[in-house]
Amino acid sequence: MAEHPAYPVGLRLTGRRVVVLGGGQVAQRRLPALIAAGADIRLVSPEATPSVEAMADTGEITWERRPYTEGDLAGAWYVLIATSDAEAAEAASAEAERHRVWCVRSDDADRATAWTPATGHSEGVTVAVLTTDARHRDPRHTAAIRDAVVEGLRDGTLVAPHRRTRTPGVALVGGGPGDPDLITVRGRRLLAEADVVIADRLGPRDLLAELPPHVEVIDAAKIPYGRFMAQEAINNALIEHAKQGKAVVRLKGGDPFVFGRGMEEAQALAEAGIACTVVPGISSSVSVPGAAGIPVTHRGVAHEFTVVSGHVAPDDERSLVDWPSLAKLTGTLVILMGVDKIGKIAEALVAHGKSPDTPVALVQEGTTAAQRRVDATLATVGEVAVAQEVRPPAVIVVGEVVAVGPHGTA
Repeated sequence: MAEHPAYPVGLRLTGRRVVVLGGGQVAQRRLPALIAAGADIRLVSPEATPSVEAMADTGEITWERRPYTEGDLAGAWYVLIATSDAEAAEAASAEAERHRVWCVRSDDADRATAWTPATGHSEGVTVAVLTTDARHRDPRHTAAIRDAVVEGLRDGTLVAPHRRTRTPGVALVGGGPGDPDLITVRGRRLLAEADVVIADRLGPRDLLAELPPHVEVIDAAKIPYGRFMAQEAINNALIEHAKQGKAVVRLKGGDPFVFGRGMEEAQALAEAGIACTVVPGISSSVSVPGAAGIPVTHRGVAHEFTVVSGHVAPDDERSLVDWPSLAKLTGTLVILMGVDKIGKIAEALVAHGKSPDTPVALVQEGTTAAQRRVDATLATVGEVAVAQEVRPPAVIVVGEVVAVGPHGTA
């Protein structure tokens, strides 16, 4: 008999009985989607992985801790056979056939009456990919196609021209530490939908080159502000464009709420009655040290890390940082925006009890092609930063974790 392609269909399983035989790795991968579909799941298996057992403990599935027996498929709408017991798999498959229950078999797809497609999701759309040629059925191939389509939908590179979506209002998007691949999926999608992008100097600039020609890109540093403070001028620009019905993205480096003045902008938008979406970003305070081989915490070395702004020197009356207390901490200190003040910061930490031999690393332009790391100690970092011509943006890490990684001094 000639081989025919499978007929794709979406099963609505809410409240309907689904039987899963076997509690191993296959079941562990398949169960979350069945749970999300609202199915009444009955697992039949003598054993289960810890993750599957946790699903039973929380009541997401019903687990009968025993082997398969005839009649287990009674009342089922769908069955997944994922057991290593070949005899039980054959018997259950035969029972499903007799009762006209669609049956997926992880052990032998050719003997199954249904196949599980490679699926992915993006903004209310489910992408499901099935192989039509049974002779060349390769799960890796279908998964790769699925991933390509889903990624295109998520980052906006795959959008039907007549269905271009827009999110009115303003999105405060954290662009991450610099590498354009480190922006979140949601942030990239909102960029693709934007009419206007107001970008910071430290945002991932490479992403701007991907925007369609019609998108207006505004450099936040070049907004004329006259009698206004620069931040107030940016707030006004966000409000002005949003009131024109445009989808506006405020693209920031790192995370909007980590020394990014994101809350000031969110408050201004709220006062103006403008809808605001906050999209968190990967903060440079953790990601840049990580990219340079420095863990901000490490077992037996540091159990906490503290992130501070170094844009105001310790002896400046405007400083809100309690440097004496920081000097007493045994964990890691991460300093942002502190390159030109690092000499005074190091002096203050040593003066309040920190060892002058404490390792320090300065990571300039972290996660980008221009990344470089300069190592020193609290005693030498002021001179080293000048001699090595370290320039912003740079993240400074103070603590024993600097010496832990492969690039450390230990």
